[in-house]
Amino acid sequence: MSIEELKKYLPGFTDPALLEEILKEGKIMSLEQGHILMEPGQYVKMVPIVLEGYIKILRVDEDGKELFLYYLDPGETCALSLTCCSASKPSEIKAVAEEKTLMIGIPIHIHEEWTSRFKQWKDFVSSTYQNRFNEMLIALDAVAFKRMDQRLMQYILTRMKQAGSNELATTHLEIATELGTSREVISRLLKQLEKKKWIELGRNVIYIRDDFEELISH
Repeated sequence: MSIEELKKYLPGFTDPALLEEILKEGKIMSLEQGHILMEPGQYVKMVPIVLEGYIKILRVDEDGKELFLYYLDPGETCALSLTCCSASKPSEIKAVAEEKTLMIGIPIHIHEEWTSRFKQWKDFVSSTYQNRFNEMLIALDAVAFKRMDQRLMQYILTRMKQAGSNELATTHLEIATELGTSREVISRLLKQLEKKKWIELGRNVIYIRDDFEELISH
């Protein structure tokens, strides 16, 4: 990959020296859909930066129950991975490629060195912490204050925007797992949305109306 190609993936980085270092030290990886990049208990050995596709970040409790936190879009990295890197602690999250994903991994020691060498990298890390903190507050507020039907509608909207499609390929069980509830509850709530004609349920797919965001905002 050339520097010009890398610029297209990471338009936020304009420092030629930093871009050269990213290509020199980073490891480009192609992940198939469903590939588990990180699991709780594993030590973080690199800082992942998404180039294409996206990665889903989940919190997993002691019983193996999963709670969806946020997505990593192209040009983004994971604040929780950065925290584990800095503290030399094992991961507390699960990271899964939601679709075929291209990423570049930056070794931990290089990340720490760049923080002092490159202002753009330091700013990138700082903005990552701020953005992810805000997203985790939103996730916490949803669990603490929103009803499950509200959380489900927001989840559908997020997934729809993420995929850039009105067809959401998923199962009732997958949604239930990520929202921390039962499949029966999700099936019942999806049926209610279908009765309103806001969605249409197919086999392992949800068809979503174009004006879904407008409908749930009222």
